[in-house]
Amino acid sequence: MKISFKTQPQNGDWAPLEALWREADTMDELCAGWLFDHFYPILTEDSSGPCFEGWTALSYLAGVTERLRLGLIVSANPYRHPALLAKICGTLDEISGGRLEIGLGAGWHIEETTAYGIPFPSAGVRLDALEEACQVLDSLLTQKVSNFQGQHYQLTDAFCEPKGRQTPRPPLIIGGGGEKRTLRIVAKYADHWNFPGRTGEELRPKLEVLHRHCAEVGRDPAEIEVSAHIFPPHDPQTVVATAKDLQAAGCDHVIIYMAAPFHIDQLRPAAEALADAVG
Repeated sequence: MKISFKTQPQNGDWAPLEALWREADTMDELCAGWLFDHFYPILTEDSSGPCFEGWTALSYLAGVTERLRLGLIVSANPYRHPALLAKICGTLDEISGGRLEIGLGAGWHIEETTAYGIPFPSAGVRLDALEEACQVLDSLLTQKVSNFQGQHYQLTDAFCEPKGRQTPRPPLIIGGGGEKRTLRIVAKYADHWNFPGRTGEELRPKLEVLHRHCAEVGRDPAEIEVSAHIFPPHDPQTVVATAKDLQAAGCDHVIIYMAAPFHIDQLRPAAEALADAVG
């Protein structure tokens, strides 16, 4: 089972977050580090606090780490045209030495989109746009010239250089649990699915749906990595029990989710216990 960590880039200073990433880069137990993609703090009553922009922060962290794979779980598709996102990803994969994984989702945080005047249509429309965005990203990062005529996005003789170092492109992570649309998009386009729940009991029926979608589109579900977050508290016994429950249900990657204030002494014992038990 893969083990990684995720830091909420909110409600805290930058220096402790950077220090945690630098130290995590030296820990063999951890394969990757992640941030989220929000403009306002989430999961808190006060949305007026500091929140670092995800892609900017990730670019900096790519420059101060050497080993960790890295990405956003997940980037909100409504916030950036997928052609712009492809340019960001090609650049970041190049400068990180081929360590990027591209997280993408339909978006959900209506408070920040309303405040910033970002269009936020219905869930169905956002999912339609997400499916088109997956195709746009794949084309721009794998083809010399891209043309695409969708309802939401259009490309005309479009170039995207550099494309990054990974072939055929950086892995695509899709987050979300909607059974009719999201999991079908996962089956068609994703290399990695990030499950939004917390328990094996929640995961099992979702995986059954994903496998059905894979059969319908002719995809081997073994090609799709499955990850889930492990939320605080991070005492080693609870972490291991949660990971084993998720692993038994079909999860093969657990992400230790951390909030400020950041201390390596919070991350190290959990990562070491997981590596001994399920790694």
